[in-house]
Amino acid sequence: TPSIVSIAGIALMTVTLFPIRLLIAAFMMLLAWPFAFLASVGRSETTVEPQCLWRRLVDIILRIIMRVMWFAGGFHWMTVKGQRALPAEAPILTLAPHSSYFDAIPVTMTMSSIVMKAESKDLPLWGTLIKYIRPVFVSRSDQNSRKKTVEEIKRRAHSGGEWPQIMIFPEGTCTNRSCIITFKPGAFIPAVPVQPVVIRYPNKLVSLFEILWLTLCQLHNEFVIEFLPIYTPSEEEKKNPALFAINVRRVMAKALGVPITDYSFEDCQLAMAEGQLRLPVDTCLLEFAKLARRLGLKPKNTGKVLQEFGNRARKLEGQKLGLEDFAHFLDVPVSDMLRDMFALFDEVRAAEIMDIREYVIALSVVCRPAKTLETMKLAFKMFEAEEDGAITERELAVVLKTALGVTHLSVSRLFTAIDAEDTGKITFDKFRRFVEQNPDFAEEYLYTENAGLHSGPCHSHQTQSSLSPLDLHGTATSKTANGICPDFSPSDPDGTIDGLLKKHN
Repeated sequence: TPSIVSIAGIALMTVTLFPIRLLIAAFMMLLAWPFAFLASVGRSETTVEPQCLWRRLVDIILRIIMRVMWFAGGFHWMTVKGQRALPAEAPILTLAPHSSYFDAIPVTMTMSSIVMKAESKDLPLWGTLIKYIRPVFVSRSDQNSRKKTVEEIKRRAHSGGEWPQIMIFPEGTCTNRSCIITFKPGAFIPAVPVQPVVIRYPNKLVSLFEILWLTLCQLHNEFVIEFLPIYTPSEEEKKNPALFAINVRRVMAKALGVPITDYSFEDCQLAMAEGQLRLPVDTCLLEFAKLARRLGLKPKNTGKVLQEFGNRARKLEGQKLGLEDFAHFLDVPVSDMLRDMFALFDEVRAAEIMDIREYVIALSVVCRPAKTLETMKLAFKMFEAEEDGAITERELAVVLKTALGVTHLSVSRLFTAIDAEDTGKITFDKFRRFVEQNPDFAEEYLYTENAGLHSGPCHSHQTQSSLSPLDLHGTATSKTANGICPDFSPSDPDGTIDGLLKKHN
């Protein structure tokens, strides 16, 4: 717990040093704007012109301005380890872990290109500064944007060093630095040598706002950047970007002395979703989501495919399926990964059967985690009786425990509150009206009634191959180590890296 002295110190710095540093940062960005504008005028976006003398001078001036800005922010000196490779030697720099706003420091140190949203270039002031480093823009409105982005990265990476190096944070999101999550393959698809770069901060802060606020309130901040040896892919890695990414991640984790985890950017999105059902930390849906991605089961036309699955599942009228039937329903071959997924729904392991309706509910949550009512409407459609369109308390329990990804769930208080007439059944319209009147129904009726909902094993019968080696603490929406992802702290921080590596297909 912070002492009174430290709280008083932070309060003093908040009203003195913090606003001064913010003003200096804003002034430095304004000062940099005309230089960035002049250097960008008449420059082609598809070719690289020879760096003439005045452009080199502008580059030096901008680096000095940015360094003064960071100095004013408390980064008085920065520790640089290793040697940065030339663009011809390693066209791509891969950085990790990605944890704060201050990860922009390496960009301003190297003036490397980065991958950014296309909308950023139209922002006043900021857009001009960004365009100076010749980023690769990604457009959300263009359906082929991802493909174009990968092609542009490949084009620049194979230019023989003519283009500036591309700096990529392959994690794709912010984490709390306790481990390295799954790398996205974009930096590794070009199949060229990359230089891994690791960054370190001494501070242990809670959220992005606190990182900005408390860092600027400190008199001095430390920053360490280490350029690791160039990683040249093997022939096998050139053909398999996922393997390339895994091996580079392993090198970076070893340099940082932290474990790796199979959780990815998509898992963070699922855990952070602003739906009315908050996922508990022991949810099996993160494991389900990973298996669904690897099996290629996440549909592009989500709504249409889920409706089709719902109609097919309803016709089965609760008929239990074995592994072969499950594979036939999904139109995929039986594999080890499919067995792992089947095990998530096989409540009585000896019976080796499952209810396909639970799979459809889980897939709906994973594909549209923020749309709780859409998932519930689909679930009611699969479970409701034909004569009255209603479901029982037991069926509601199955629906909600599947949507939360837990083994057991009591819904007695919730069902009684919805079924005010004590009919023993509820319809979707009743459920929807209740939710509209009680938007925090899960917190009030589920989490209070189920004390173990926030902790415990994911699924008592899961095999080790499908379990994550990490123990998560806190809930997905609680205050976490960086306010972005759940706390991916390993349960055995002293374990070896190799001991925590998961098998990959």
